Amino acid sequence: MSVVAVFEAYAELARRVLSRPARLGRTRLVAVDGPSGAGKTAFAARLADAFVTVGAGRPPVVHTDDLLDGWDDQFTFWTRLESSVLAPVRAGRAGAYHRYSWVRRRFLPAPVPVPVSPVLIVEGVSTARAAAGPDLTLAVFVTAPPPLRLTRAVARDGPAILPALRRWHAAEAEHFTADGTAARVDLVVDGAPTLPHDPAHYYLRSSGVGGADVGPG
Repeated sequence: MSVVAVFEAYAELARRVLSRPARLGRTRLVAVDGPSGAGKTAFAARLADAFVTVGAGRPPVVHTDDLLDGWDDQFTFWTRLESSVLAPVRAGRAGAYHRYSWVRRRFLPAPVPVPVSPVLIVEGVSTARAAAGPDLTLAVFVTAPPPLRLTRAVARDGPAILPALRRWHAAEAEHFTADGTAARVDLVVDGAPTLPHDPAHYYLRSSGVGGADVGPG
């Protein structure tokens, strides 16, 4: 089984998105999925920046971690995303959501607006789930080795999260297997490339059987 990897430009990916039809009403919805700690947030931010470089406005980016009602809301947040963001945008209206504070353990009162835009990027675990397929213009799956993903998360949030994080990793691995996410997406990206490159402008695309590593940490 072979795996082919090639560097591609974020700007070219942005052009590709803009050339495709909108499916979420008048908006092109991009899902950046993959296991926690793989590099989804960085990928989404760099892709959003690339739309500016190709002459389009920077699209709004929704991080689904902001919509989770704590650790136990790993996948069931979707109804909240649908009602507060996807449904309004699909109907041509601005959406808004309340950001969850992981420190205060509650949703904050100030709404975060999501304007109607030619492109909307939604980033987080399970955003490219099968149920989202009809709305998606582009589905991306970002991967990285499990030990590295665990190290990244602990470096960011501290070792106290380890018990919950290990349960989270196991659950997301089960989800990706049942959902068949990596096999359905348009693009699989290596979120931990070791080859020298300009990470702000290029990502490492991987393709081939076995290209996605979604095992638990």
